[in-house]
Amino acid sequence: MRIKEKRVIVAFHTTHEAMAFEDFCLAGGVPGRLIPLPGEIAAGCGLAYSSPPENLDLIKASLDE
Repeated sequence: MRIKEKRVIVAFHTTHEAMAFEDFCLAGGVPGRLIPLPGEIAAGCGLAYSSPPENLDLIKASLDE
């Protein structure tokens, strides 16, 4: 059985936005990856960026840029 752990999930309107954010995070050293959008969340493109919760401040800063 898979152990559930908390994650920060960022959803996007378009696939282009999701892929651009992933590239930006990789370049900036923000750990995480693109995942299929969880069924509990409704968003445009079906992709989300997932990262451990300790990276929340880094992700917020990345979104501001």
